[in-house]
Amino acid sequence: MAEPKAFAGQQDQVVSLLEKLAREYSLERFVYNPSCMDDTVNAVSLAWKNNGATILHVVSNYNEGLVPKSLNSDWINVVVNVDGDGTSNNLSGIVIEKLEELPLTICELNRKCSEDNVVVGYIMKPSREEDFAKRGAFPLNPTENGLIFLPLTFDLPMLYQLKKVDIVIHKATDEISSIERSNSRDRSGNIIYTTRMLELQRYIGELPDCCVIDPFDNIFPVVDRLKIQEILLGLTNLKTESQHKIRGAYFLKVDNFEDVRLEQRLHEAKLSLPSIVKPQVACGVAEAHSMAIVFKAADFTGLSVPLPAVVQEYVDHSSTLFKMYVLGEKVFYAVKNSTPNADILKNSSEKNGSKPLLFDSLKSLPIDGSKMKEQPGLDIGLVTDAATYLRRVLDLTIFGFDVVIQEGTRDHVIVDVNYLPSFKEVPNEIAIPAFWDAIRMKYRLRKGVRA
Repeated sequence: MAEPKAFAGQQDQVVSLLEKLAREYSLERFVYNPSCMDDTVNAVSLAWKNNGATILHVVSNYNEGLVPKSLNSDWINVVVNVDGDGTSNNLSGIVIEKLEELPLTICELNRKCSEDNVVVGYIMKPSREEDFAKRGAFPLNPTENGLIFLPLTFDLPMLYQLKKVDIVIHKATDEISSIERSNSRDRSGNIIYTTRMLELQRYIGELPDCCVIDPFDNIFPVVDRLKIQEILLGLTNLKTESQHKIRGAYFLKVDNFEDVRLEQRLHEAKLSLPSIVKPQVACGVAEAHSMAIVFKAADFTGLSVPLPAVVQEYVDHSSTLFKMYVLGEKVFYAVKNSTPNADILKNSSEKNGSKPLLFDSLKSLPIDGSKMKEQPGLDIGLVTDAATYLRRVLDLTIFGFDVVIQEGTRDHVIVDVNYLPSFKEVPNEIAIPAFWDAIRMKYRLRKGVRA
């Protein structure tokens, strides 16, 4: 089945939602005047007849008189039974109770065209979903590698939708209500998700053949800054042909800023000042991005960064940050402006009474607005080796990490790791096919098929 075309009779609610669906899922649409139904049918059929499309004629049962009784074989009536009383059952075509069922209807029609098509159900917060959809990442029409994307919605029975999909892709880190940390070093803590994400997990648990990208348990390390720092320690054993070193930043967990041994502990952890202080929880809670850059030991007293916290090495890196994106076995990167070197930050701090620099990393990161300094480029082979290591240890399909290059030593230092980034800095024509390939490969591996 080729690309479905959808158009609607004149009813404000139907039209506005249809236009939203068409915009997000790259459907061509045509809103017609009901007074010229026959002329419309002929004109649309003529315009779209050469591309093999199936045309969906969507109308509410308030306008049953507009439903053609006999149409060409490439037309299908979809009647929205807004009353839910079954009065539209005698009409030819497909009857749905809610317009939100239309993507599922299109998905099922597309799936019938090829047994090789794989349906990917996805669920994210609306803004993130819209960003991906606008880039063409979630087409309802089959991709070149046979993926059909279906938005999962809590406006419809979730288990019913999950039974229609082969893969579930999610951004669960947007759905965290709290994190419980274990007192034992041998156990990770527990992520407490929102009610709707817990419901999704429960239903997925009833469907053992459903492939999840990625399993919820695999996400914990990227929401715990201490855990990810401990994983990055494993980079010291990385076998690489590069002359340079890739490592995590030096770090120390702090439970109490008033600890009299804190300065000594910083020294033992190879940490000098200034250092950057981050909450141990990396996302999902309100204060996860409340940070500080501390310039002297006395500044830790009364520091307003949530505890427990991770004190992390501040690396002089010529104000240049490399954002790495891992999509399956492919690695991409973008270069961005970053924070200035420590001496510049220190001068700025002294002008403000030598106070710690407090900021929200999502809103007010102290970026150096000047032109990035010239420096030797990224060792892409080295960071690709690190990406392979992280993909294996974390067992994640799509993730990102930030790298800075230390002035002088040229150490490549990983300062952050995150799950399912937007990879918006990578051109769509490169990133989106890689995104689809990563999903398809994960599905094949889950089914035991390598090729």
